[in-house]
Amino acid sequence: MAARILSIAGSDSGGGAGIQADIKTITALDGFAMTAVTAVTVQNTCDVSAIHMVPPDIVAAQIRAVIGDIGVDAIKIGMLGDAATMVAVADALAGVRVPIVLDPVMIASSGAALVDEEALWTLMERLVPMASVITPNLPELVALTETEVDDAADMLLAAQELLNAGPRAVLAKGGHLEGDRLTDWLVTRHDHRGFTDARIPTPHNHGSGCTLSAALACGLGQGLSLVEATSRARLFVRLALLNAPGLGQGIGPMGQFRVVNDATAPGPVLNQITVPATDHAASLGFYRALGLRLIVDSPQEGYARFEAGNGVTLSIHAGDGVAGGATIYLESLRLDAWVAELAAAGLVFEQLPRDEDWLWREARLRDPAGNRICLYAAGTARRFPPWRV
Repeated sequence: MAARILSIAGSDSGGGAGIQADIKTITALDGFAMTAVTAVTVQNTCDVSAIHMVPPDIVAAQIRAVIGDIGVDAIKIGMLGDAATMVAVADALAGVRVPIVLDPVMIASSGAALVDEEALWTLMERLVPMASVITPNLPELVALTETEVDDAADMLLAAQELLNAGPRAVLAKGGHLEGDRLTDWLVTRHDHRGFTDARIPTPHNHGSGCTLSAALACGLGQGLSLVEATSRARLFVRLALLNAPGLGQGIGPMGQFRVVNDATAPGPVLNQITVPATDHAASLGFYRALGLRLIVDSPQEGYARFEAGNGVTLSIHAGDGVAGGATIYLESLRLDAWVAELAAAGLVFEQLPRDEDWLWREARLRDPAGNRICLYAAGTARRFPPWRV
């Protein structure tokens, strides 16, 4: 059964953060996303122009409705806005015994405070002690601990201080510190661990905090350890940053929907195949003609790597194995039209599209090294044939 993850957060009309980012993230990580909307915001990549708070009793009713019927394996809490909503959420979650990831959305990108002093006190008194993990960025960590943070060492000390408020763990995010490398600190009462990576320079990072906390909740709900869930969540955020679609005129959204087949599944994932080649240039041209996107080319090594539309990668490597021994399958919803286009471009087919007994429609040809290429359309019959075990 898919892990049931409840996101309690605000709605972002621009789709980059909040509930929308959480649903995309949880879905991409093979969880089942449920929501309790706390606020409706009017925003895009440039600014937030209005916020309409959902009545606290309706927020609480959403929480109780989904937990009472569907159940829940982990909870992510994001934007709450005011003290009344925080109290309603805390009361609705009383007695719920699943991991809770609290993303203390307190400071806007502009630096403006999003919660007043009463709400900050309520957050510290009611919600922080309930958290399995709290995920503050640097300005939020400063506000929660009333300490100065100038570097990664200060951030570690502040995270350790925040533990005194009652959460089981703190994941302090270092993205606001200067430098080409950033460190996040995961701190518990028994240990602390730094996660350091090169900074990804991009203007398209709207929703990074929401994405991280949602991914962390999903991992905990799926039974990963805290360290495992943190590692995977950070990797997911980095991949989503690298896959950003480049939308909008301001701080653009991330590409959660494009994170596929990249070390985010808990079990074996078939996402790369290498086939032998005899002529690097000829094979390079052949696979580019098939429509695969070239992402690595090392002609001096006789190596190249391509990416398919679903994120799976295929490599050619001259001298690696016996040429002609592999069969590569590439699927398309528009098989017949695709084959017609390739044939018109000069590719020679051994078999034009035809329906097979195993419910696939297939066309066949060979690459310059003699490896068999099957272009096919299978629909549900690839993973769910009538004879599936």
